[in-house]
Amino acid sequence: MTNLFFHEQLQRTPALMHKLRDFPVTICGAGALGANITENLARSGFGKLRVIDRDRIEERNLSTQPYYRSDVGAYKAKILTNNLYRALGVTVDGRTKELTPDNATQLLTDTALIIDTFDNSSSRQAVFDYCKNSQIPCLHVGLASDYAEIIWNQIYRVPSPANDDICDYPLARNLVILAVAVACEAIITFVATEQQESFTVTLADFAVQPL
Repeated sequence: MTNLFFHEQLQRTPALMHKLRDFPVTICGAGALGANITENLARSGFGKLRVIDRDRIEERNLSTQPYYRSDVGAYKAKILTNNLYRALGVTVDGRTKELTPDNATQLLTDTALIIDTFDNSSSRQAVFDYCKNSQIPCLHVGLASDYAEIIWNQIYRVPSPANDDICDYPLARNLVILAVAVACEAIITFVATEQQESFTVTLADFAVQPL
């Protein structure tokens, strides 16, 4: 392990860092949750990451997502992979495609863990169904107002499409970062121990609770 992950290795041990480096993870979504989770995992030592997102960067994304003004208009997955390679030398497999039930098998193959951060119910349902049928571990991470949840597939319920207004909703950066930190720690715990821990997070009282 290089000095790139020196501090992380002191925290995690060399043996776990080797596991993280070789553990393939697919992140569905490169928005506020997905992009920050992808970056956090890459900076924590994960070396086999894939990110799937069809969207382009908009100016309103810049306060909660790790993109720049010069990136506006470009594909999120493309920019995220470029930025992480420049920062860390880590090659992330970026897919600028919409995930559907028809292409889920193609996009979600060859992975040991799937992270669902999509902002609409149809895509979340496609991920949920694929992971359930294929018996692939999946962690769903979602936000609503001052609440976040980090829930494994076995006890997850896909939200109603009635809440799928992806253009106009409250979103505090601090809630995003809290949720990302909890999700990434749950992911690392899973790689280390295979234990699946689910959590809820509420911003108003800074509460992180096991579910």
